[in-house]
Amino acid sequence: MLRLKILASAVPLLVAAVLARGELLPGARPCIAIGEGSVQLTLLSWQAQSHVSFTSDPLLATVRVQLTDNAAVADFAVLDDVDSVEAHGCEVNAATRFVAISAKPSAPEPVIYLSPDGPADYRIFVSSKHFSARDAAALIVGANGAPRRMAAAAL
Repeated sequence: MLRLKILASAVPLLVAAVLARGELLPGARPCIAIGEGSVQLTLLSWQAQSHVSFTSDPLLATVRVQLTDNAAVADFAVLDDVDSVEAHGCEVNAATRFVAISAKPSAPEPVIYLSPDGPADYRIFVSSKHFSARDAAALIVGANGAPRRMAAAAL
């Protein structure tokens, strides 16, 4: 009986530890290192300090991100096709900021229009096994915030 009570009290602690770590399934989430900290995507919206969303209508966007074929002209490039431990994520520490991708836009959060065409607030190049173009766009906008000028003004 005592073993059952110990087991019953340990299960909630294990669940709490998994949730506190921020992952229900193991595996590194896309992230970028910035100075002493990092910016990482999270699936848990309550854990995120910032949220971004995507739109297919450039008139609804507050940030325009252009996909480019040339890493030299990109503001942000992701090249992580190397299979190594370092290529699979950043170290999570107290300086880590989390970004979540919201399904529906809300007024204060950046709304990203991702397109291969310009003009753009940010240009990104992505060649990765671990990052999608949406992941890279969410990270760069989440790390830098929305630019001062609105994307609609650039049309």
